[in-house]
Amino acid sequence: MAILSLLLSACAGAPAQPAMETQDRQSTAVVAAFTMVAETEAAQPTNTAVPPTETPLSPSDTPVPSPTVVATFTSQPAASGPTADPCNKPLTAWQGPSASLNIVYDYSPQGKDDKVVVSLWVMTDAGECGFLSDLSYGPAGQYTARAYVDGKKDFKVFGGFRITEAGWDIVIRNDKIIALGGCYPNC
Repeated sequence: MAILSLLLSACAGAPAQPAMETQDRQSTAVVAAFTMVAETEAAQPTNTAVPPTETPLSPSDTPVPSPTVVATFTSQPAASGPTADPCNKPLTAWQGPSASLNIVYDYSPQGKDDKVVVSLWVMTDAGECGFLSDLSYGPAGQYTARAYVDGKKDFKVFGGFRITEAGWDIVIRNDKIIALGGCYPNC
C-alpha cells in the first residue's frame, strides 16, 4: 500500500506552469525593445569639444598672471560641416559690454613649477559664442570655465558663471572655478 501511494504521488508531479498571457508577452517585448534602444543611445559617441592642449608661449605672448603659475591657452581648429559646434571658435570681437578678467589661483598645494591651462567659453546675450584666447578681458555673458593643473597635485576643475560689465576675478580652487566681482579676496 505504501509503495503504491508513493508511485501515484510521484506520477501526479508538480502542477504545470501557467502559460504566459499575450499581454504579458507584448509588454515583455516592448520593455526589451526600449532597453535595447536606451543601451544603443547610451553607447553613441557625443559631439564634444576637444579639450585645449598646452603650448609653451614666449614671455611676450601672454602676461604672467602669477609669479608661480602661468595660464596658457591654445585654440583648436574650428570644425566644419552641418554638425559642427558653431561655438568651437575663438571669440575675438563682440557687440555689447566688456569686462576685465583676472585669473586668480586659490588652490593647494601650489608649486613654483605648476602649469595651468585655463579655458573660458562664453555665450553673450546677443548669441555670440566661442572661447577666449586673451583671458584678460571678455564680453558680458554666460561663461563655462575649465582649468587643468599639472603640479604637485594634478587635477581638473570646472565652473560656470555669469559675467557682467566690470572687473572680475576668475578664481581657480581645488573643487570649482568661480567668478567674483572686484571684491576678492574679501568677498
